[in-house]
Amino acid sequence: MKAKDKAKGFASLSTISSCFGLKRDAYYKFKNRADKRLKREQQIINIVRKRRKSLPREGVRKLVRSLNDDFTKANLKVGRDKLFKVLRAQGMLTLRKKYSSRTTYSNHRFYKYNNIIKDLEVTKPNQVWVSDITYIRTVKGFCYLALITDMYSRKIVGYDLSDSLELKGCERALNKAIYQAKDISRLIHHSDRGIQYCSNVYTQILKKKKIDISMTEENHCYENAIAERVNGILKDEFYLDQTFDSVAHAKRAAKNAINLYNEVRLHLSLDYKTPNMVYKLSA
Repeated sequence: MKAKDKAKGFASLSTISSCFGLKRDAYYKFKNRADKRLKREQQIINIVRKRRKSLPREGVRKLVRSLNDDFTKANLKVGRDKLFKVLRAQGMLTLRKKYSSRTTYSNHRFYKYNNIIKDLEVTKPNQVWVSDITYIRTVKGFCYLALITDMYSRKIVGYDLSDSLELKGCERALNKAIYQAKDISRLIHHSDRGIQYCSNVYTQILKKKKIDISMTEENHCYENAIAERVNGILKDEFYLDQTFDSVAHAKRAAKNAINLYNEVRLHLSLDYKTPNMVYKLSA
């Protein structure tokens, strides 16, 4: 019986080590290094998960910057390549999506303005505001998020979510932006040629506030690239691409996303600062 049990038993560590020309100490050293590496990687993952509770789709480059202090406190040296490798192994890399939905209807009777910001150098907040509309899905259909973004700081200075593409949502977003701004002298409002922005009601608000009007000339997305980019960020990184169970739910999600975008999310174009920080420091 004992012989039979011995035949079924496992070889000792010494026997296995000797088969590979190694000593037992080598195995323990290797195991110790592997255990430390796994512990470090788990620490990195825990820190990233904590950050992603508020910014669930933040990419690797920004994570390296935003989590630098956290990694230092944990006595971890984490570069971009290291973080990329760890997140890829855990399936935690973010993926970008492409969206296509028409919210611009430019075949209308209203006057269409020229693009006056094409070669303009933007050097301060409240110099150029860019406006756009993006769709948000709900179980009962689409609702529409009207956004006004300061071109210099990338801050969303006005927004409104409504269940139709009518003018009122864009009008409310514009009035919010004007209300919060300290100085809008010599301000330019840039948008596509959609009927909402060309309408007499909307343009009269701008003219009354002595805001110059600029529009894309051929409805090419690159003529309003920053506005398009903001739309993509809100959907890619803040889950506004999901289907909400009601307009009220979508409004809460949009408000939270815009607050995080303005106050927490780091921007490469702003030298890893937040839009709110740049807007306040420069306004």
